[in-house]
Amino acid sequence: MRIVGVDEAGRGPLAGPVVAAAVQIVPEDFSVEIRDSKRLSPRKRELAYEEILSTCHVGVGLATVSEIDELNILQATFLAMRRALEHFPGELDFCLVDGNQEIPKLPWPQRAIVGGDNLSISIAAASIVAKVERDRLMDKYSEIYPLYNFGRNKGYATKEHREMIEKYGRCPLHRNSFKLAGGL
Repeated sequence: MRIVGVDEAGRGPLAGPVVAAAVQIVPEDFSVEIRDSKRLSPRKRELAYEEILSTCHVGVGLATVSEIDELNILQATFLAMRRALEHFPGELDFCLVDGNQEIPKLPWPQRAIVGGDNLSISIAAASIVAKVERDRLMDKYSEIYPLYNFGRNKGYATKEHREMIEKYGRCPLHRNSFKLAGGL
């Protein structure tokens, strides 16, 4: 049975897209640690990412800031997940989805697993791919919008990031549907 794990990165930030990945584990053995991306250092995530891409079947999708603002973050997350599965290079039989909700409108059977990135190696691998892909995008956006230091904060609501929004206003990467304390 071809089982694919699906996870996302970027639901909580104030800026940038939400990115999802779908991963089918091909080898069962890895030379690096595969676990929830939030529990790995950036260096270990990068090493795991490279090995996952070179040994597994991977699809990546994203939902833009305008889609997040138009749909809401949950529906945009589902959209990014469907896009990751649409870009998946091969056949699949079953999806394991990190979280407490299944992805609407999927033609494949699926199961939502709360804490799935700690329970399923395919979901953990998807969390790593999604996180690295999103972090790399935010690094590129930092070059375009250097005032906001996206390379460091990745769009999250750090004190420095909130201060930059207060001082300079929002840029096109900021989610207008996300409200900040103080009315920003």
